Amino acid sequence: MANPASYRPAPASIPTGPGVYRFRDPKGRVIYVGKAKNLRARLSSYFQDIGGLHPRTASMVTTGASVEWTVVATEVEALQLEYSWIKEFDPRFNVKYRDDKSYPWLAVTVGEEFPRVMVGRGAKKRGTRYFGPYSHAWAIRETVDLLLRVFPMRSCSNGVFKRSAQIGRPCLLGYIDKCAAPCVGKVSAEEHRAIVDDFCDFMAGNTRPFVRRLEKEMYAASDALDFEKAARLRDDLGALNKALEKQAVVLGDGTDADVIALAEDPLEVAVQIFYVRGGRIRGQRGWVADRTDDADTADLVQWFLLQLYAGEADTVPREVLVPALPPDAGVLEDLLSEQRGSRVQIRVPRRGDKRSLQETVARNAAQSLALHKTKRASDLTTRNRALEEIQQALGLDEVPLRIECYDVSNLQGTEVVASMVVFEDGLARKSEYRRFVIRGVDGQNDVASMDEVITRRFRRLLDEQGSSTQAQTDQGPMLVDPETGRPRKFAYAPSLVVVDGGPPQVAAAQAAMAELGVNDIPVCGLAKRLEEVWLPGEEDPVILPRSSEGLYLLQRIRDEAHRFAITHHRSRRSRTMVESLLDDVPGLGEVRRKSLLKHFGSVKKLRAAEVEEIAQVPGIGPSTAAAIKQAVAEAEATRKTGGRSTGMVVNTATGEIES
Repeated sequence: MANPASYRPAPASIPTGPGVYRFRDPKGRVIYVGKAKNLRARLSSYFQDIGGLHPRTASMVTTGASVEWTVVATEVEALQLEYSWIKEFDPRFNVKYRDDKSYPWLAVTVGEEFPRVMVGRGAKKRGTRYFGPYSHAWAIRETVDLLLRVFPMRSCSNGVFKRSAQIGRPCLLGYIDKCAAPCVGKVSAEEHRAIVDDFCDFMAGNTRPFVRRLEKEMYAASDALDFEKAARLRDDLGALNKALEKQAVVLGDGTDADVIALAEDPLEVAVQIFYVRGGRIRGQRGWVADRTDDADTADLVQWFLLQLYAGEADTVPREVLVPALPPDAGVLEDLLSEQRGSRVQIRVPRRGDKRSLQETVARNAAQSLALHKTKRASDLTTRNRALEEIQQALGLDEVPLRIECYDVSNLQGTEVVASMVVFEDGLARKSEYRRFVIRGVDGQNDVASMDEVITRRFRRLLDEQGSSTQAQTDQGPMLVDPETGRPRKFAYAPSLVVVDGGPPQVAAAQAAMAELGVNDIPVCGLAKRLEEVWLPGEEDPVILPRSSEGLYLLQRIRDEAHRFAITHHRSRRSRTMVESLLDDVPGLGEVRRKSLLKHFGSVKKLRAAEVEEIAQVPGIGPSTAAAIKQAVAEAEATRKTGGRSTGMVVNTATGEIES
């Protein structure tokens, strides 16, 4: 591990203009490429105290052995050079978006004398026009099969085309009128080119002229009593409409745009993009990338746009909708506009159809990341490797087959709750999850709350050990009720206890267990900000590699404990809000409040209920129901008006709110 001070350049030697820089390792390999408006300011930020750097940035500068830079004239040139170097050197510390699968394109070989329509994958070729990408190849073939009725262009391979020309007979598609058969001279090259141009216009979104033309020809043939032609045109029109139905209109103004959304966690980022052309979704793609530094959403968007569009002028749309504006949005717009040959706008949608569409894309990104994590977690080999890495990193005597994780949640010291989640063999065991309400701690004190939770959990284990028999299982000894033969609620002793937090929380958990005489169960903590693993009594944390499956599993367990605690806290807070709303309602005592809570469960449901529904709760009459409705309505009105009274009154006869 190198000391960054050993290769730090003299500040005066670094220019202050825009440029691109490269970090190299001791073997001369480029490990990171970046750009800056001010090279001196940017590079100086890497050589500050390592303790103040993000851990991924610190890892990069300690891996490096030298840094070099190139000065450019403009920021647009810096963007172009940055992308070129990333593509050339593939630096390990730059974010690289890995396509989660190979997406097919609809390709038309317009550079040939007799252009062909086909499904294409991989790198684009010169002289070919592309549409898409699409999610599935079968979707393209199905659409093309429908459209060949109306646009009978060539779709056969070069071999089939040459063989048909040699024998003087077209292939099957030529006989069933799904190809104009240019191979045998049924149409000239110019006539076939006109069919191809019409097909490309239709695929590009210019659909109305073709539909109107077919309708006009169909009615003309019907008026001329040429019913066979009218029927054929009717079927062609049906094929066009069916093809259009597969591409629903999402933006009514016929916009050409790429809609991008991200889903992030501390280790990975998932990106989804919807291609909208002519107001219709033409395709979708997704990527998953490892996070290698502390970049925020705006930086991730900028790197993604660079990798997506640089060198691909024909794929740049008029508008790019993103979740956050890149730091150099104006410069990036200039670069893309230069590539496209016309103005390109990058913006964040705030309202309307475009905002709704981006929310849909964001949901797809979140699902993609969740699916990626699920696939990763469900792999048996990966889970075994993760457990072995945890064992080695923490110095455990055996693989931690059962891991329990604890998290505390509160709102400014109120409604303090905690959660316990259980993972066995690397998978969640939700039936073993437990919730705790912290009662012995005043105010916001996570350390004391953690002490109480651990004490209660392991005291319960010790109590049950004295009144149970043991049964041996694959996960270890299990406590069984001698009368029923069923497992106790806290049946297993964990192989590892994980707490959400750093040294204070770890020390509290260890002390609580030691006080109970439980000294054979290891404890560790996972701190959120830097993803460090802390052990009791250690001054320095255990740093697992960013790509470690063990770190990924610990993070997943910690996040699940946090989610479970937050869910419990919100439900408790909702019940408390209901109780506080009803405190001043005359004639409503504790028993009736509990009945209301049990019946409705939340403020939202109580707020939506009518007076008649409230009156149906046992012990609640019409007058009390009206008073409850008024209390809830006044509380909601006060919240919306920032605490000002609105003078709302509920009519006890009708249940309606009056001013």
